[in-house]
Amino acid sequence: MEAEDVKLIGLWASPFVVRARIALNLKGIEYEFLEEEPGKKSELLLKSNPVYKKFPVLIHGGKPICESLLIVQYIDEVWPSSGFSILPADAYDRAISRFWAAYIDDKLPTQGPALLDSTNEDSQAKAKAKVLSALQQLEKAFVDCSKGKSFFGGDSIGFIDIALGSLLGWLEASKIIAGINVLDETKTPRLVEWAERFCSAEAVKEVLPEAEELVEFRKIAHAATSK
Repeated sequence: MEAEDVKLIGLWASPFVVRARIALNLKGIEYEFLEEEPGKKSELLLKSNPVYKKFPVLIHGGKPICESLLIVQYIDEVWPSSGFSILPADAYDRAISRFWAAYIDDKLPTQGPALLDSTNEDSQAKAKAKVLSALQQLEKAFVDCSKGKSFFGGDSIGFIDIALGSLLGWLEASKIIAGINVLDETKTPRLVEWAERFCSAEAVKEVLPEAEELVEFRKIAHAATSK
């Protein structure tokens, strides 16, 4: 696929944008990354996603596709013979993958602001407890979905892997920003091992931000909003 046929609007630090980039990498699809400026929304973004006015937006053949998990599914369906399959072939397994991806979005990103806010200890403690509870549930899901293999998707990175793995940079950043370690090998040992495998995958390494980069990004973003 020619790079000019596929464009992705987003911001490098966004875990939702990272999902789309990993999926495109897994499929070996060339694309043009249109980087948004933090705190601003380009005309193209507003035109491409007039309902939510958010990134990521995948533009394929001039047509926009919005929402990160929908974009990942679209990529898998449009290029079925390229690279790795992201969603399982079996209908039941696909439904299970979508269930856990929805669970991840319901339980984890929503706790991010409170988890990183050390000025409100009560709110932070509640957020930590919710994240730990969700990760322990996902530890059990990993056992069931992976069937003893390396990833939720089996031998290769799949839909649940992308949904959860895209958040790893920010989960790691929470150690530096707030001193909170939510991926604990004493509580979720399989997820800790999985995270190491996921982060070392070629399709992931070049697009998943390092924790230190995200810490610096957050400082700059906070400084800009406080002016």
